[in-house]
Amino acid sequence: WLDYRQTDTTSTASGICRMQGVASIPKPENAITIAVSSRVLFNMEKEQQIYEQQGMEEYIKYQVEHETEPFSPGPAFSFVKALEAVNTRLRELYPESEELFDVVLMTNNHAYVGLRLINTINHHQLFIERFCMTGGNSPIGYLKAYHTNLYLSADPVKVREALEEGIAAATMFTQEKMKEVSETQLRVAFDGDAVLFSDESERIYKAHGLDKFFEHEKAHENKPLDHGPLKGFLEVLGKLQKKFYDKGQRMDCPIRTYLVTARSAASSGTRALKTLRSWGLEIDEALFLAGAPKGPMLEKIRPHIFFDDQMFHVEGAAEMGTVACHVPYGIAQRVPKKGIKDKEISSAPK
Repeated sequence: WLDYRQTDTTSTASGICRMQGVASIPKPENAITIAVSSRVLFNMEKEQQIYEQQGMEEYIKYQVEHETEPFSPGPAFSFVKALEAVNTRLRELYPESEELFDVVLMTNNHAYVGLRLINTINHHQLFIERFCMTGGNSPIGYLKAYHTNLYLSADPVKVREALEEGIAAATMFTQEKMKEVSETQLRVAFDGDAVLFSDESERIYKAHGLDKFFEHEKAHENKPLDHGPLKGFLEVLGKLQKKFYDKGQRMDCPIRTYLVTARSAASSGTRALKTLRSWGLEIDEALFLAGAPKGPMLEKIRPHIFFDDQMFHVEGAAEMGTVACHVPYGIAQRVPKKGIKDKEISSAPK
């Protein structure tokens, strides 16, 4: 899709090049690709109700009739803006590099809805040039073709499908309140077990209780945990951070990462930190909460996005205004409570 803002564009072999000093779109194999569904990038709750109550034809008709009216921001909006802020800094330091974030709008909406989405993207001045409008088909093949590093969707079925294919993915929810976040520094917070790490230790806890969990972690503290579904995303964030460190900008890096875990520091934190070290990954801040609620700490951090495998923690964070995503992976899965809207169905427009 071309961008219709008032900038000069030139077709090249590598895609559409924006002129006026803005770099071309990176090739998918070089970029850090973030795929987002339209319903997490924008607030489409009203349109979704029309779809559910009146069907697809009325839904399309409504979208076409209102295509000049931009959608308001959704839960992923601030995250995407922060990615663009990082890209701006990267282009200043590495003008020729294609190692940048590339946001792809991945939606199973009908192409008729495309004009309203383009109008909304231009209205909010987002730099999103790649669209996949699958007309109801699964996006998984397209996610693989784009070498997707992270997929965010309102549909838990598609998120699970992506995770089963080895693609980092999480379910986002429409929240009643969202705290203001930094416009200049991307902040990403991760849970540990079943997010960055495998659910090996969590299985011990579920099966045998807390004491056996502590014993197991102590006995295996020098054995790294296996990787979890979001390890690869932390890895690419670390690679970008290093590009700033190499230019002497460690203290002014526009990416900051956090480990926010229910583990206790003394009794089970050692294995988590040694695992990250064995992977060659740094984390900027590690918070071991020993079972305390995560919401208050996340409110202080104000991340653009927080990943957790347990809905209890996702809901607690969301109630305090943090954009929290559910990673439906591992042993701790259960149905979300009514506190967060999770009325998605796999056939709904995303």
